[in-house]
Amino acid sequence: MAAIRVSSTSLAILASTSSSSCYFHFRPSIFTKFRFTPIRDISFAITPLSSRRAKRMAHSIARATLGLTEPKKIDPPKISFAAKEVDLVEWKGDILAVGVTENDMAKDDNSKFKNSILQKLDSQLGGLLSEASTEEEFTGKAGQSTVLRLPGLGSKRVSLIGLGSAAASATVAYRSLGEAVASASKSAKASNVAITLASSEGISKLSTASAIATGAVLGTFDDNRFRSSESKKPGLQSVDILGLGTGAEIEKKLKYAGDVCSGIIFGRELVNAPPNVLTPGVLAEEAARIASEYSDVFSAKILDEEQCKELKMGSYLAVAAASANPPHFIHLHYKPPSGEVKTKLALVGKGLTFDSGGYNIKTGAGCLIELMKFDMGGSAAVLGAAKALAQIKPLGVEVHFIVAACENMISGTGMRPGDVVTASNGKTIEVNNTDAEGRLTLADALVYACNQGVDKIVDLATLTGACIIALGPSIAGVFTPSDELAKEVLGASELSGEKLWRMPMEDSYWESMKSGVADMVNTGGRQGGAITAALFLKQFVDEKVQWMHIDLAGPVWNDKKKNATGFGVSTLVEWVLKNSS
Repeated sequence: MAAIRVSSTSLAILASTSSSSCYFHFRPSIFTKFRFTPIRDISFAITPLSSRRAKRMAHSIARATLGLTEPKKIDPPKISFAAKEVDLVEWKGDILAVGVTENDMAKDDNSKFKNSILQKLDSQLGGLLSEASTEEEFTGKAGQSTVLRLPGLGSKRVSLIGLGSAAASATVAYRSLGEAVASASKSAKASNVAITLASSEGISKLSTASAIATGAVLGTFDDNRFRSSESKKPGLQSVDILGLGTGAEIEKKLKYAGDVCSGIIFGRELVNAPPNVLTPGVLAEEAARIASEYSDVFSAKILDEEQCKELKMGSYLAVAAASANPPHFIHLHYKPPSGEVKTKLALVGKGLTFDSGGYNIKTGAGCLIELMKFDMGGSAAVLGAAKALAQIKPLGVEVHFIVAACENMISGTGMRPGDVVTASNGKTIEVNNTDAEGRLTLADALVYACNQGVDKIVDLATLTGACIIALGPSIAGVFTPSDELAKEVLGASELSGEKLWRMPMEDSYWESMKSGVADMVNTGGRQGGAITAALFLKQFVDEKVQWMHIDLAGPVWNDKKKNATGFGVSTLVEWVLKNSS
């Protein structure tokens, strides 16, 4: 037996509570150095290496530093969150931020605020708040903000941040509030801020506090690992959340927000990492490190190429065949620390650390080949959820986290258009497009997941450009034959604030997936491409298992910020908790 270990310091957000505050501690990520070293607890069988395989493995390890690129070690910032009930005009610090709706900004005939909190602040400031909001045409619309540096309060600045017309998408609005405050704190070089709402009637104060804290943490995060210089600006150190309650219950909710944020940021860093740094082997190391750090609830199994051959994963291995970096099949297993397991779940993530398209190489404007590092966004969501759940430790539920990690490259050993590959359930696939590789890897991963005896499976993949055309860059498509599972996951997404939309699974479209020489082809026509991709995946799921496919090709990446979003992590965590006791 042998084992693998991540030698770098992986990102973690550790949360601890006191009677008054919750600390979110960031330890930045991964990928500082790569080498294999012995470690207890995480093990897998090693088969004898042929000379060719040994050379490939050695080349794989060398590839981890291709271009001499190694991420910097960044000093970890620390943010403390405290829930308080204090008079706003007595709070002292750098920025006092007030979230306001359009209704809160209503004024009387004398141009004075009707809202009691804004009225009190404005009175303390001699009417300057109402004057400034009028002059700047600040109406409380979502995305609007204004920051005033005024005397008369304990705070150096007062900021009004628009929440929009109503709380129809409350989680999104309050998370955006936290992000806006984080942005304002960067600009003002503020180290301590307070956040409150002008009105809090009819809202869940616990969920609101959690969303605000989440937004503040994610808004503070900057991935500077690959920059030659780093900003020395002082970071945000403390956030007081005012008027939403105090005590153990809200502190627990703030800790939960920190745990989820740790998974989201971990997922972001995985996707942001360039493909010459994040190879399939390194992704496997990062997964194994989660199990090592949380060995009380996690175990890991990393299968090499020979072991995958023994399991007859011909579809997955065909995709990996052209790459000098060998495939790594990742299986993390979560078991609760105590109690009976009532539900068994599987989360399956597409793990293409780079996708060239193979012989159907990505070419032309809009092919996005330069962004194909994000083709492992599904696996990042799955591993990010694993990291969060390792800290939350839900009871009554067992979870399998599965990733068939590899690269889709071009070489003389690579998969060709016209090849027929055989998946581990015996079904044969005629490859009519080597750029439809993700579904080939997921086919064997889904069969493997079903063989774990799970009740429900959710797979996530940056699978089709067709889904982006259908739903745009902010919404993920959901495909499932199960109304019950759809209700569960869509309910979880409402709590997380991530946008999902259920798409049809039109069985008649399967006609376009029939092959003349095999059981199926791997792509149909251009029309309904996201639907036929989901119908393909369905062929590899046991009929007794509830299954959902999430195509997150759009929301995995933020084009404006040129950064990963961590999409999917918070919805997966909420869904697992829905299935826990």
